[in-house]
Formats: sequence, C-alpha cells, structure tokens
Amino acid sequence: MTTGPSQPASRSRFEQVRNKLQGYIDNVAPPELPVEGRLVQMKGLTLVAAGCQATIGSRCKVILANRQEIEAEVVGFSEENLFLMPIGRIHGLMPGARVVPLPHYPEVGVGDCLLGRIIDSQGRAIDSLQELKYEKSIHLLGPPINPFDRLPIDQPLDVGVRAINALFSVGRGQRMGLFAGSGVGKSVLLGQMTKNTEADVVVVGLIGERGREVREFVDNILGRDSLGNAVVVATPADDPPLMRLHGAWRATAIAEHFRDQGRHVLLLMDSLTRFAQAQRELSLAIGEPPVTRGYSPSVFAQLPQLVERAGNGVQQTGGSITAFYTVLAEADDQNDPIVDATRAILDGHIVLTRELAEAGIFPAINVESSISRVMNSIIDPQHQQAATRFKKLYSIYEKNRDLINVGAYRSGTDPEIDLAIDYFPRLQAFIQQGQHDKADYQASLTALNALFSGGGTT
Repeated sequence: MTTGPSQPASRSRFEQVRNKLQGYIDNVAPPELPVEGRLVQMKGLTLVAAGCQATIGSRCKVILANRQEIEAEVVGFSEENLFLMPIGRIHGLMPGARVVPLPHYPEVGVGDCLLGRIIDSQGRAIDSLQELKYEKSIHLLGPPINPFDRLPIDQPLDVGVRAINALFSVGRGQRMGLFAGSGVGKSVLLGQMTKNTEADVVVVGLIGERGREVREFVDNILGRDSLGNAVVVATPADDPPLMRLHGAWRATAIAEHFRDQGRHVLLLMDSLTRFAQAQRELSLAIGEPPVTRGYSPSVFAQLPQLVERAGNGVQQTGGSITAFYTVLAEADDQNDPIVDATRAILDGHIVLTRELAEAGIFPAINVESSISRVMNSIIDPQHQQAATRFKKLYSIYEKNRDLINVGAYRSGTDPEIDLAIDYFPRLQAFIQQGQHDKADYQASLTALNALFSGGGTT
C-alpha cells in the first residue's frame, strides 16, 4: 500500500486549514449580549438594579408592569448594584422589573432644522410644528478644546445695552454671568440682549424655570421675530433632575455644533443655579455627602465642565460661543456657594440689585460689583479712561450716600465728593434704558464721552 508516505502531507494540509480557520475565529469579536438585571429598590427618584452590567453614563431600559418601557441613565454603582436615574415619568414601576442595558449613549441631534424650534431635553419638538429631521447626531458630552488651540478674545461684541457696552464691554467668545435675586430682571435683561446682540445663531436654555415662563419668554421676551435664527431648549422645574441636567448639556452641544461650522453663537442659559440644584438632587439621591449648604462636591465639579465648553473655537473653524448665564443669588446673598463658584470660573459678571430695581431703574446694574475681565484687552485707552472715571465717580457717591442724604456732608469739604454729587444724576440716567430700546456699541461710547464733555447722555 502507498498510503504511508501521503499521511504526513495530508496532516500538514489539515494543520494549515485548521490554523487558518482558527485565525478567522480569533478575529471575529463575540457578540456582546446585554446582561439583564432586576429592579430591587427605589430610593427617592433613584432606581437600584441588581444583576446587570452597564457603564456610567449609559442607558438602560426598564420594563414596566403594563409592558411599557422607560429609559434610565446609569449615574453610579455600589458593589454589584447600579444606580439609575429615570428619564421621564415612573408610574407603573414595581419590584423585580426587568432592567436591560442599551448599547447607546446619550446623543444630540443637530442641524439647521433646529433654527426657529423649541425642543425638550430629549430633542423632541414641543412647539406643535412638524417633526424634526436631524442631519446628524453628536455626543451629548463632547471632547474639550485644547486651551492652546482656542482663538483669543480680541473683538468687542455689541449687546445693545448702553451700560454693558460702555462700562463692562463684552468680547466675542466671552462667558458672562448675570447675578441677581429672584424677580430683579435677569430674564428681561437676557431677552433684551438676545434681540440686540449680533450673532448668527442664538441658543437659549431654559433650565428648571416655571413651565409658564417658556411661552412667555418666547412670545414676550425673545419675540417671535427673533426666533428665526434661535433654538430654545426648555426643561421646566417639574422635569426630573437628570432631564434638567441634559437640557443644559444639550443646549451647549447644539451651540458647539454651530460654532464648529464657523458661526458666531450666542448661548443664553437661564439659569445656571437650576443646573446646580439638579446635580445636587441627583448626587444626594445616590448618597454623595453634602459639603456647603447642601451642595455636594460633584456640583462644583460639573459647573466648570459645562461653562468651559463655551468660548471661542479653534483657528480652523473660526466660530465662537458668547455665553450669558443667569445665576440666582438666593436671599440676595452674593456669597451664595453657587454665586461664589461661578464668579470664579466666568470671564465676568453683571450684578443686578433689588434696591435699584425697586427704585424703577432698569437694568438694575450695580456698577461697583460688576466687572468684565476681558474689557481692558478689547477696548482703546480713551474708552478705558472714560469708563474708569465713570466707575470712580459712581463709587465715591455710593460710599458717601448716607452722609449726603441726611445732609451731614457740607459742600466744598471734598472736591471729589462735590464732583460726584454733580455728576450722579447723569451717571444714573446713563445706566437706565428702556426694555425695548437698543443702544449700539458706537452710540454707547459716544454717550459715555459726551457725559464728561457736557454733551448729555443720549
């Protein structure tokens, strides 16, 4: 028989085929099957699931008793249990409900179809118009820009408010805060700047405010005429805390998309305090200890992560995001933890005071407490000199107001106080401006120079 010599050759070919097939098998990734779990506990708004595997920030599907489903986001874990925060209403939940991990992370639909529309934190239209058809999707939490790649802030931006243009000039790509107590005029001033600021796109985030204010802001403050190049993201106060957080992140992500297209974007967020409170609710629900007035450490970590996404883009695109954030000073306390934290991370702040608002002055800007940190790098020396003189005279009068009002100050005692008393009515008139009036940048500078040359204020 002649089979003997051929056996080694056959065995060799068999080994080659087997090795080749094994190589194919090794290169094929096994399917990642979701490991399901069960709902074992509900603590406040936090759901606790056991037996499933998912990463922080991913989504899970919770199957309700009536066969309906809700989504929940993984916000923490402890040993073998996952902490989930539901997205939407939780009616119908019961112990032992199935929890199925989903393969996708939160994404944001973007495109020009958003212009003129009002959406919620999930990107769904709430303005009763046609369904949105997004051009593409981007990550909710985009990658940060290298600080050395950002374009510098070197151009003044006209916001249409005389006091801000002249005394606290804003640069294109700057992040500013509007600090005030409740009912002092933050939202009204925000809407006035929205209508008057030169921007290709306006993105408005209404975070945690009263539900009725959404329609009022669009109709009365923003105006339907200004809605054509604007996007409004609305998450009212009755939305779950995770949705309020996502509303702020979504508004910022949409602004980033338009900036990356080379457009100049105006981002308005009302309010940053509600964003912080939503993060506080979420962190306390999963057991994070409070440190300052009930705020947990993660709140102060999230604030700069949100704010730092605004600003100028990179050289290749040339776009920018100029951002205004309203910050609620609870009980008019300017040392409130959120006020203090945001004051440190923003590029400037405008403080509105209740005393001026009650005196009928709009905008109720506190000249002494407000500042723009980029102003001196974007204005000329003549403008800087006039603004400094205005602030000095205003401050001198305010420091001696009580003596002047009770008649304890005798004219001629101090030339600087005499000059401040003479100028103060004109200084106060300069700050005031009608809610529907616009003072462009050049007109604001002309009025400031005329103030000290005897030419009036308007």
